[in-house]
Amino acid sequence: MNWWRRRFDPRHGLGLRLTVAVAAVALIGVPFTVLLVFVKTSFGPLTEIDEGAARDLHVYAIGNPGFARLMQLVSDVFAPLTWRIAVGAAVAWLVWRRAYHLALWAATTLTVGGLLGLALKVVVARARPSLPDPVAIAPGASFPSGHTVNATLGAGILLLLVLPLVRERGRALAWALAVLIPLAVGFSRIALGVHWFSDVVAGLVFGVAVVAATAAAFETWRRRDAGRRPAQPLREGVGPEAQSEITPQGGRIGHRS
Repeated sequence: MNWWRRRFDPRHGLGLRLTVAVAAVALIGVPFTVLLVFVKTSFGPLTEIDEGAARDLHVYAIGNPGFARLMQLVSDVFAPLTWRIAVGAAVAWLVWRRAYHLALWAATTLTVGGLLGLALKVVVARARPSLPDPVAIAPGASFPSGHTVNATLGAGILLLLVLPLVRERGRALAWALAVLIPLAVGFSRIALGVHWFSDVVAGLVFGVAVVAATAAAFETWRRRDAGRRPAQPLREGVGPEAQSEITPQGGRIGHRS
């Protein structure tokens, strides 16, 4: 009983916020696990959704070359390499500004998430869609979508790093981009016929779960070891104190004195 009370005591160790964060990660993991089971067992309704989406989008892409080129552009611009470069640049900046723990969090999240995604591909070994007159070809296994995993990881990392630095309107824009870009990337992979609908959903859910898990771990360190005040990561990012650590004058972007 004392252990349970401590878990919900904001002043003690992990406290209520971490408990809620861990619960959220678990809730995210449940649909991913269910989806994985459905994929491995070729669950009928899911198979129908996958095949229907692949067929309909393929027909549209074949009949609309401009749409196919746009989807290829989205897929190429926001490819995994793009996110590695973007997060790598952010990590280099954080190291230069001596925000070492934030740099470690960002690098670890992208690296661990990417490696786990690749491991899942090998374990599940799902075949990609096989369509007549394909508009694009991709190597390797299909589940989960690697492009979608990396887009979700990269967008999530950059979002949580940027949130402490922007004002209210900037937060809304940052959130919009962090949500829309991975969705657009996932849609492009289905439209190009290189992934099933469920591959993309799994990539989105998996990426969110990894970012949520590492953000919860970072919040634990902030409070327990660094003695920082409790943060609201969805509004303030993973390190609200980063405002003074990683901006030249310690101000917010868009701030007027």
